Amino acid sequence: MEAADLAWLLAAFGLVSLMFPGLAIYYAGMLGTKSALNAIVMVMSSLGVAAVLYVLFGQGMVSGNSLGGLGIIGDPFEQPLLSAAQTDEGTGGAELAYWAAFFILFAAITIAIVSSGAAGRMKLSAWLVFSAIWLTLVYFPVAHWVFAVSDEETGLVGGWLRNVVELHDFAGGTAVHMNAGVAALALAWVLGPRRDQSERPHNLPLVVLGASILWFGWFGFNGGSAGGANFLAQYVVLNTLLAGCTGMIGYLIVERLWRGHATALGLVTGVLAGLVGITPAADAVSPLGASLLGAAAGGVVCWALSWKNKLHIDDTLDAFAVHGVGGVVGTGFVVLFGSALAPAGVTGVFLGGDPSIIWREALAVAVTCVYSFVMTALIAWVLKKTMGIRVTEAEEDAGLDESLQAETAYVL
Repeated sequence: MEAADLAWLLAAFGLVSLMFPGLAIYYAGMLGTKSALNAIVMVMSSLGVAAVLYVLFGQGMVSGNSLGGLGIIGDPFEQPLLSAAQTDEGTGGAELAYWAAFFILFAAITIAIVSSGAAGRMKLSAWLVFSAIWLTLVYFPVAHWVFAVSDEETGLVGGWLRNVVELHDFAGGTAVHMNAGVAALALAWVLGPRRDQSERPHNLPLVVLGASILWFGWFGFNGGSAGGANFLAQYVVLNTLLAGCTGMIGYLIVERLWRGHATALGLVTGVLAGLVGITPAADAVSPLGASLLGAAAGGVVCWALSWKNKLHIDDTLDAFAVHGVGGVVGTGFVVLFGSALAPAGVTGVFLGGDPSIIWREALAVAVTCVYSFVMTALIAWVLKKTMGIRVTEAEEDAGLDESLQAETAYVL
């Protein structure tokens, strides 16, 4: 690996690592004061669980040669304990070391987003067990489908969505965002709603700060997926900036027209919607397309948040609307407005592209969402019937900071 490429990739890794404290304080500010620290613990603990599993077998399950050549799951024993990353003498260890570390962060941020559906009411022990099982049975298989690329020279067989269906997903619109958003909805459904849903975000400046850190980290999330210090990295960073900006504007316009006011919470929600939307499409749309995509994602997510009361499912921190629906919007823009002049060279149907892209992307979205919802609900249901996953009413009323962490976020 060239020194310039390695320098940028390590910088991108640093940026993505900041997304964990960013998401943690974003979620903490979104909750009431009694469970703010618990939200931080749930997000940060996700990184520990993901790292351990990735070293044990996750690298092989995601990037390894597909078992039986079916494209369903990689060989968990192919790269045990990341032993090949210990040397760079003819083994490609340096690249393995970087990409393993990078994909640990991808796995961890995905399960951290899922905590939206459990905020304020799930046992920490149950969360840790759920996280480990979910990563193994849901994230690792879907990541293999999407991220593992076949290599004819080495004989490696990758995931079926990427190599057979030919899904275009630049940095995880399906495997990360739709997967996490739908899983959060399923987990919230099994857990049931909070006893007190009247709590409002208790610290909006904290929410804005957390979202801003997430935006900062997103430049590494998308830019690092370019694989080096190259034109593609520059291109996707520009599109990431534009989509975040217009996502903000699109959300505020819809919020103002629909609800009569534009809020600070709406502003940062729109930013995140735009960033989620551009993730699968960053290399496939023009800068104008990225701008339109962000605005559309912001507006659609604002509308999707109105589904919350209709569904009667307490996805507390809105992962389904922001990440699930936002990811679908981004994939839709690849289908409709992909530009042949963009680095990916994918042409959308509105610009004269092959109509087959419609069923290919739609199939990937449908399979990802259905698999994630069903498997997440099943995992949560089994844990509910065995170890129990919800805190007692008294613990929930007291707040999870005091009852589970024996701490408080604020001394007043």
